[in-house]
Amino acid sequence: MTTFPRSPRVLKGALITYELPSTQPGVIVFQYNPGTLSRSLQARGAGDSGGRSRGPLRLKGAPIETISLEIAIDAADQLEKSDAQTMEKGIHPQLAALEILVYPPSERVIANLGLLSAGFIEIVPPEAPFTLFVYGPGRVLPVKIGEVRVTEEAHDVHLNPIRAKVSLSMQVLSYCDFAPDHPGHSLFLAHQLAKETLAKIGAPGSLDAVGVDVHLP
Repeated sequence: MTTFPRSPRVLKGALITYELPSTQPGVIVFQYNPGTLSRSLQARGAGDSGGRSRGPLRLKGAPIETISLEIAIDAADQLEKSDAQTMEKGIHPQLAALEILVYPPSERVIANLGLLSAGFIEIVPPEAPFTLFVYGPGRVLPVKIGEVRVTEEAHDVHLNPIRAKVSLSMQVLSYCDFAPDHPGHSLFLAHQLAKETLAKIGAPGSLDAVGVDVHLP
């Protein structure tokens, strides 16, 4: 198959993970960008009890944003090329890379079991990797994976999955969730600053277009 030589190069979406303090990234590139992406933003108000003393318009932080998308994974091209790993394992490795994002690291689980057997009472739960959702240069967001739902649609003769859809649900982590010296804090703040710039471009309207004469007292 040939492509038009002057067609633009399409960037790939990805999830990038870091086991901090290491800065060596793990990169999960989407084989195909999702056709749709759903986002929900819930305002983080100063309080639900209301009252003029609190101020109904006060916001105590960035909104709680969730992102849902569906990723397609298909082994057809690799099988056509007789790729040895795909012939043996199907798309198990690609699925595992996504699923492991909601697992605590096994070495920490084993270490905590050792602490428990040694009589330690308080055990700190392991941390998930610091994860970034990257969907173009204007969307680099720290996220927490909430749900991974896998639908295996086809299998080879050894019952290895060779085609699947993975539904991901993520919560965007803002400066409300990180200490000021954490990289996620500055990354989200940069994202908000960029969004504020875009908002000024996207709201150039005037009251003349509305047809209503509004004057604040």
